[in-house]
Amino acid sequence: MAARGGAQMEDEAQRQAVAEVQALRAKLDRWRQQYYVEDQPTVEDYVYDKAYQQLVELEKAYPALITDDSPTQRVGGPVLSGFQKKTHEIPMLSLGDVFSKEELVTFDQRLEKAVGKKQHYSCELKIDGLAISLIYRNGKFVEGSTRGNGIIGENITENLKTIKAIPLRLSEPVSLEVRGECYMPKKAFAALNEKREAQGKPIFANPRNAAAGSLRQLDTRITNSRQLSTFIYYLMEPQQYGLSTQTEVLHQLAAWGFKINQESKRVCTMAEIERYLDEYQQKRATLPYDIDGIVLKADEIAVQQLVGNTVKVPRWAIAYKFPPDEQETVVRQITWTVGRTGIVTPTAVMDPVQLAGTTVARASLHNPDYLQQKDIRLLDTVKLHKAGDIIPEVSEVVIQKRAATSEPYPIPKNCPVCKAKLVHLDEEVALRCINPKCPALLKESLVHFASRNAMEITGLGPQIVAQLFAKGLVNDVAGLYRLSFEDLLKLDKFKDKSARNLLTAIDKSRHNSVERLVYGLGIRHVGAKVARILMSHFGNLQNLMAASVTEILEIDSLGEVIAQSIVTYFSKNEVKELITELKEAGLNFKYLGVSAAKAAQKEGFFAGKKVVLTGTLSQMKRTDAKKWLEAQGADVTGSVSKNTDFVIAGQDAGSKLTKAQKLGITVLDEQGFKEQMEARN
Repeated sequence: MAARGGAQMEDEAQRQAVAEVQALRAKLDRWRQQYYVEDQPTVEDYVYDKAYQQLVELEKAYPALITDDSPTQRVGGPVLSGFQKKTHEIPMLSLGDVFSKEELVTFDQRLEKAVGKKQHYSCELKIDGLAISLIYRNGKFVEGSTRGNGIIGENITENLKTIKAIPLRLSEPVSLEVRGECYMPKKAFAALNEKREAQGKPIFANPRNAAAGSLRQLDTRITNSRQLSTFIYYLMEPQQYGLSTQTEVLHQLAAWGFKINQESKRVCTMAEIERYLDEYQQKRATLPYDIDGIVLKADEIAVQQLVGNTVKVPRWAIAYKFPPDEQETVVRQITWTVGRTGIVTPTAVMDPVQLAGTTVARASLHNPDYLQQKDIRLLDTVKLHKAGDIIPEVSEVVIQKRAATSEPYPIPKNCPVCKAKLVHLDEEVALRCINPKCPALLKESLVHFASRNAMEITGLGPQIVAQLFAKGLVNDVAGLYRLSFEDLLKLDKFKDKSARNLLTAIDKSRHNSVERLVYGLGIRHVGAKVARILMSHFGNLQNLMAASVTEILEIDSLGEVIAQSIVTYFSKNEVKELITELKEAGLNFKYLGVSAAKAAQKEGFFAGKKVVLTGTLSQMKRTDAKKWLEAQGADVTGSVSKNTDFVIAGQDAGSKLTKAQKLGITVLDEQGFKEQMEARN
């Protein structure tokens, strides 16, 4: 009886293990699909890692349950059909993960036993990006690909060529294959999400997701705009180049021109490893890129070859994954705000918690789809972290702590400010208020209108705009030009001097070149550069207003979306009325720069040249210098490249000056620039 009872218990345990394994595989496969294929992960990394580890332990306990299609037998994600397939001659393996210092000690002891001596390690940061392979022939970059499933990846050569950190030619004519990580810097990630949210597009969950989505663009111009970078850390067959350690490999990679991570360190003891780990766990939030752990590699190449690899991972390396910096808090309120373009954004207001060194009490919920996908409700306990160590984000709801009486949060149907009906436009995930008289929309539009790259009305910030609306002194941008001295004295803390200064700034803006006005109007998809291209072509606002989609598309750099947006904007009666009011207020409607046609023909020192301004100018504003250069036919850009003709360097010029000198680009100091200006005035 006892034997039969024991057998039944074993059978029951086996059946339970089968059920758990099937459930975990289904969950992991779903998350993998969302992350690798759809680029829209729904869970945080540590949630996936925890479930994956559970599956590993179950399969270790029940080896008969291991199948070829198990997630534990995979190296990476599937290949997308939009790119040519690339077979890796040597598989691109992933790394084994550990989550405690005790597991690191076990790894060290196992390696020491296998080799028969104490090991030296290369400690490196685990960059949170997308693994890439780069192939060079005679020093020239010829092919680049993603890991894919480890055996077959995606050929993304043209996209990788747009990344400035990747050398197109090495310092020596060597033929080789290197591997590393492509990532998106934190600042670029924050700027990209801010832009996407303003356009009503879905935001990226983290920098790694953003980097993956950027590398998989079929339009290389989009990849180029995403400010991606790389760290290279692996060289195929290093002995061919006389290298015997990973430390030497990193130094040689840098010498060839690759960007390597400078935080790597050669260590000899477990105490040194733990100090390195603790140091970077503390520094994590301050780094300009996202990391999720450290990587420990046997430093000697001979040791790496001796112990070799499993089917999935190298035996000579391990990744220590940092625990998430996450806190639980309670959602007390969900507020909705209206942006300049009418997008209505939900924000969770929560009990304050300390997160990555700052107090956090608010987190954007981005759009209604995001809110419903996470199923966030009032009084829910949620887990809060910082995406990319920057942006507060709700990772998940703690369902176990949800009250039984809780109900789904209702998505508003009307604008929280003007009560007009909200709409979805062009299949956007964003909800919009399209009432042109909505006070919230108007206030945001006014702030944008007065901003530095638009009409540059110094002193007219959000707080002053709010007062002007609250006191009924303006209700659109044309109202700014009807303000009187007496009106401004009604504002809090406004005296004679501040009132006169603001009136002077408003009057000065009347004389701006018209591209500033076009940008200030806030037309969808029309930024400062597009506005200048438009007005350089059409010459004045009346011509632009009368232009058809076909006529706008005659401008090479502009596409259908921009053209249609412009025509639709100027077809509205309320816009025509606004333009009439601005004309009556005496605003300049002419383009005061050099037209595109004349710029091509214009003779002069800066005509047709690419110019970069950097550092602090003591005798003029950077914006004034930029205006003058553009009037001379120059193309003023923000970054230095081999195509840059001149760099104008003021005080504390920094990295742009250093790069210009390295590339041999002509550099003018402020005095030299002033002399050129005087020679042409």
